[in-house]
Amino acid sequence: MPSPPATDTVHPPAPRTTVLRDPAFARLWSGTTASGLATWALPFILGLAVLDGSLTAAGLGLVLATRTVGFLAAVPVGGILADRCSRRAVVRWSGIAAALATPFLAVGLGGSTLLMAAAAAVVGAGQGACRPAFQALTAEVVDPPLRQQANAAMTFSVRVSTLVGPGLTALLSTVAGTGVLLLGTGLLWLVAALLPPPGAPRAVGVSVRAPFHVEFADGLREARRHPWFMAGLGALTAVIATGYSATGVLLPLVSRDHYGTEVVLAAALTAYTAGALAGAVLVARWRPRSQGWAALAGLACYGFAPLSLLFATDPVVVIAAYVLAGVGIELFNVPWFTAAQREVEPGKLARVSSLDFLFSYGLAPVGLALIAPAAQAFGIEAVLATCALLCFLAPALAALAPGARDFRTREMA
Repeated sequence: MPSPPATDTVHPPAPRTTVLRDPAFARLWSGTTASGLATWALPFILGLAVLDGSLTAAGLGLVLATRTVGFLAAVPVGGILADRCSRRAVVRWSGIAAALATPFLAVGLGGSTLLMAAAAAVVGAGQGACRPAFQALTAEVVDPPLRQQANAAMTFSVRVSTLVGPGLTALLSTVAGTGVLLLGTGLLWLVAALLPPPGAPRAVGVSVRAPFHVEFADGLREARRHPWFMAGLGALTAVIATGYSATGVLLPLVSRDHYGTEVVLAAALTAYTAGALAGAVLVARWRPRSQGWAALAGLACYGFAPLSLLFATDPVVVIAAYVLAGVGIELFNVPWFTAAQREVEPGKLARVSSLDFLFSYGLAPVGLALIAPAAQAFGIEAVLATCALLCFLAPALAALAPGARDFRTREMA
């Protein structure tokens, strides 16, 4: 009996269970990792330049300050442009601008601090403009069920960069000068510019655009439409401006005065990064029922860092507190980014993300600038106690906002 004719059965592709096997995401992850390495390496390389005498401490402060100014000025502009046109194009031109400005840092080294400051402003602008574009591009490249994994992988790469970047840079400095290392960061910016994949096609045919300030205000209205986002952003800003500043300014003083060694400082910072790496791995898969509340509880864990410095406890307690703070910050960051990508209107996501970076990271230098005078005026113990209290209180208040329980926006009828 003849066999029935063969038929070609087309089966739909099985849904991906991990974002790590997606070639498009691999390109995006590699691009963001390159930008992260370039961002975190620059201050360390400039610090090496101070040590070898090719840059003064005052020059270092000026260069880093202009980079911060460029970052803050470009973040809202980058958010608007990334919502107007291709997110990939904004990433590309931002990275290219940073890459082209980097050689002028090397040229000015040992000669013109003003040239270095101007170049650093452009590098900072490239860094600031690409941040909201990367956030929005992730939402275009990655399917919704896998975005939490994707954001966890992104933040994991950032933490690895901060952990191995200084040591790797110091190792490279034994065979290459600081000028060559600066040029290396320019190559990293080129990778960040050229490697990310295209996102979703953008709308065409719009001939009239609103002025920049109108589109920025439109993004602000979109952010205010999500009460949980505004409350969470306020809590994040408070924690960074206080807990992060306590780590940056007061931890070195406590390490020196209470323990008589810088080992506690190095161990605490390493513990924080190790905790953040563990948190990123955990949150890639963990889905608590009340994810927003769990994320805010994680954010509140940063309060244990200044609290551990308040008393002359055993160094192990300080290290454990910083591990807990690191785990907690990623338990917040990853669901926070994922919720914004899910809840915010796609055409306004980059602008809302720019508000996130502008307020949370933009106010961090203010906290760093004020905490040392406050410690002199009121004492280190009073400042540490206030920082710890605000780190605990701000997320608790944010948890009361509508939609904060699961980071979801419920429209009123």
